Amino acid sequence: MNELNEQQWAELHQTLLTLRTELQKLLENSSDGAQPISLDEPIGRLSRMDAMQQQSMVQANRRTTKTRLIRIEAALRRHTGDEYGLCMECEEDIGYARLKAQPEAPFCIDCQSNREARNA
Repeated sequence: MNELNEQQWAELHQTLLTLRTELQKLLENSSDGAQPISLDEPIGRLSRMDAMQQQSMVQANRRTTKTRLIRIEAALRRHTGDEYGLCMECEEDIGYARLKAQPEAPFCIDCQSNREARNA
């Protein structure tokens, strides 16, 4: 196991479950806004452009939400396998403060920083 005590372990698990539910609801509630804009709808050019821009933003938000949901599902699997809270790269503890801020974090802050530096 890692540095997390039982209370922190349980709290973070509950946070992950709550986030998963919230993100699933968000995806359900935003599905209508992501639908294609009907060209047959009798609206003006500017209104159509506004609707298309709104649709684009909803689609981008849905992609971000889906990505986070995938990461949360992976964190829940790690939690079940007693690997939660351990960095997937260096296998050191991920600090409680980091997990509290981003409970689905798969990497410690050092490894995450290194990954971002390599991708920059």
